[in-house]
Amino acid sequence: MKVIILGAGQVGYSIARYLAFEENDITMVDQSADLLKRISDKLDVQPVVGFASHPDVLKQAGAEEADLLIAVTASDEVNMIACEVAQSLFHIETKIARIRHQSYLKPAWANMFNPQRLAIDVIISPEIEVARALNRSTQITGAFDVIPLVFDQVKVIGVRCRAQSAIINTPLRLLPGLFPKLDLSIICLARGEKVFFPDKNTILEPGDEVHFLVRHEDIQQAMQAFGYYDSDGRRMVIIGAGSIGKNLALEIEEHQPDVIAKLIERDQGRSEAAARLLKNTEVLHGDALDYEILAEANVQNAETVIAVTDDDKVNILSSLLAKRCGAGRTLALLNNIAYSSLVTSLGVDAVINPRAITVSTILQHVRQARLRSVHTLGDNYAEVIEAEARETSHIIGLTIDDVTIKGSIMIAAVVRDNQVLLLPKKIIISVGDRLVIIAKKEAVRKVEKLFSIRPSYL
Repeated sequence: MKVIILGAGQVGYSIARYLAFEENDITMVDQSADLLKRISDKLDVQPVVGFASHPDVLKQAGAEEADLLIAVTASDEVNMIACEVAQSLFHIETKIARIRHQSYLKPAWANMFNPQRLAIDVIISPEIEVARALNRSTQITGAFDVIPLVFDQVKVIGVRCRAQSAIINTPLRLLPGLFPKLDLSIICLARGEKVFFPDKNTILEPGDEVHFLVRHEDIQQAMQAFGYYDSDGRRMVIIGAGSIGKNLALEIEEHQPDVIAKLIERDQGRSEAAARLLKNTEVLHGDALDYEILAEANVQNAETVIAVTDDDKVNILSSLLAKRCGAGRTLALLNNIAYSSLVTSLGVDAVINPRAITVSTILQHVRQARLRSVHTLGDNYAEVIEAEARETSHIIGLTIDDVTIKGSIMIAAVVRDNQVLLLPKKIIISVGDRLVIIAKKEAVRKVEKLFSIRPSYL
């Protein structure tokens, strides 16, 4: 596949890094020759220096043969115009644009992004995507990551292991005996700087970040196994009334009306704007690094405190202060994830990586249509892929063992006729099966080939 990525910032680089593992023909466009050189020294990409929306630059980037254009420059306007030029002059089939300014995304202007008006096939708003991801996570007490799959029949949940949880210090092969009525599959484990697929002899330790797969109806029991219990009168505190904080508060108001939410914002103008926008969220004007403001927000009784300001340091320190005040768990947004393991070791329960969420969302629109959903785990260590087996696919007629590659590819679940089978054994894959596959990033291409069209159907 021929892909053009406009913008060589963190998101553009992450997308290129991921797609480069899959033998795609990638060209990156940016105005910074130095930045492009650093990236092309690391990745197999073709650099083009220039203004991303200029027709001659897009032509030099190979737009005439491109299948996909991903516009993630720092300018919303450049991203939109580049998509227009890509459509009108070069007829690129799929165009994805990152749009950050919330003014463009107001419901009143929704028709502007109709493909008949603007030649953009997919709009990605990082702030909205991060807010949605955080809202999903806060719906389950103790979770820092929640990925719904197969029409919400199964979920991948990220949780930090507590010292007092019953699941600690037990080899995974013994869990069925310890929890005979619970069926879950631990699919990925992060321990310090190390991320890996656990095996049956792996023993969970306090502080481990675990992703596990579970049926929707078994979530509560699974969380209890990790030591997390639902509480009445749930309270949440959001720190920061920027685009993410406001969107998160709106998501909570819409999807979790039972939650008592408060929002802290240091800037008076932002706090007043948030107060006018939000209906059921109390907005406090003050500094989240001030104990008095935290006490006024009642963080000592909060189930979750989520710090999403524009400043990583404020997010870290306010989360640590909230934890010291007695908050149940704290989530801190970090744009620079180099210190994420250090931050969690200090006491912050989980780090939110907006870049990873944005990249994961974009990747869902890059895959072939047979791959219904794609999500990244462990800072791009692996992907969770939801795929549909069609009669034209190579995978039809193969068994689970045929597909599985130890330590690389695992079939975590098969959904057949609304029946969910976790870690299925000796099943022959049939037409219509929905598969949840965990694959290391370097093995994703193999998964795609399994769902590609067989030669006899060409």
